[in-house]
Amino acid sequence: MALTIDGIGETRGTEHDGAGDVYAQAIRNCAARMEGENPLAAAEALQDELSRLDKATKRGSVGPRHVLVIGGAGYVGSVMVRELLKRGYKTRVLDNFLYSNSLSLEGLYDEPGFSLVMGDLRDDATLDRALDGVTDVVLLASLVGDPISKKFPDLTRSVNQAGSETVFKALEGRGIHKFVFTSTCSNYGMRDSDEPADETSELKPLSIYAETKVGFEQFLLEQGKTSEAIPTVLRISTAFGLSHRMRFDLTVNEFTAALAKGEALDVYDKDTWRPYCHVRDIAGAVIRVLEAPEEKVRGEVFNVGADENNYTKAMIIDEILTHIDGKVSYVEKGSDPRNYRVSFAKIKNVLGFEPRHSVKAFVPELIEAVRSGLYLRSEEIPGYYGNYDVREEAAA
Repeated sequence: MALTIDGIGETRGTEHDGAGDVYAQAIRNCAARMEGENPLAAAEALQDELSRLDKATKRGSVGPRHVLVIGGAGYVGSVMVRELLKRGYKTRVLDNFLYSNSLSLEGLYDEPGFSLVMGDLRDDATLDRALDGVTDVVLLASLVGDPISKKFPDLTRSVNQAGSETVFKALEGRGIHKFVFTSTCSNYGMRDSDEPADETSELKPLSIYAETKVGFEQFLLEQGKTSEAIPTVLRISTAFGLSHRMRFDLTVNEFTAALAKGEALDVYDKDTWRPYCHVRDIAGAVIRVLEAPEEKVRGEVFNVGADENNYTKAMIIDEILTHIDGKVSYVEKGSDPRNYRVSFAKIKNVLGFEPRHSVKAFVPELIEAVRSGLYLRSEEIPGYYGNYDVREEAAA
């Protein structure tokens, strides 16, 4: 079988291994996305896929896109995995269910294209099994947030930095196309300037969590200069939004849920700034990188979020109180000194990516969800909806 793609490149396809079918499917996917997405992004996705397939053809291992999401059962991952499957990508999850969060993947196990490897990313045999046959890797897994990293400092360093380095080293020689690492805007710490931080701004990690993220960023960007896999760092804003593994220990979710349940709320350091980003937009940013041309993303760092979602804590409270009444007390000198706004111009200008979800639109959605009784388990099982503790056997 031979397949000619006019205006894109030479004749492609082969009579062996169904490679021509894989090329044809890539074109069909691009054509379908032209309808409802940015045409440039759709065309670049085809360009990137053809580049990937050409390299695979030379290695003699042509196959469809197969993405490994490490940490795919988490707050962001359980949303991302479903988005990848919707786009027709085979998707595998590697997760050790550190927070007893396996329920987030219920209903996916028998989905076509989905597979699961339960285990620890630091275990060589488990990692080898998870990487077998995949084309791309998204690394989400880490102990996320200051409280949990402070509670388990050794585990945080072992997973977030040493474990992440183990993963990236294991990719060499496997024909992995893209490696996307989700870092954090917490790396900017406390800003002396009122100007929003961009990707070149000084990093001032104020916690073990941020220190490990900065440490692996530095390792990745150095190793990625010559690596086979194309690495990209995404510094993610504080997440919000509904998820299959819901969390109420994140600012927007926490404040909104507490007031929706009629609880009194103490808010520390109300005038400190943070950027926020919806989980679906985080998933969208990762997918955009997976589908972008190498020259736009190799060794690059992108802040992920939207200018309109830079908020102080007081601004979030004001937004909530436009919908419901609530009792709020403001307290100064809390334990978290982070204060920063972030610029998202680079990801918009380079990749054409703009988030579709806002804090303003999400707040009434969560109020309705909480008041509908959807999250009664939060009262029945304290700590269920957050990163408050870890499974003992998974923390070894």
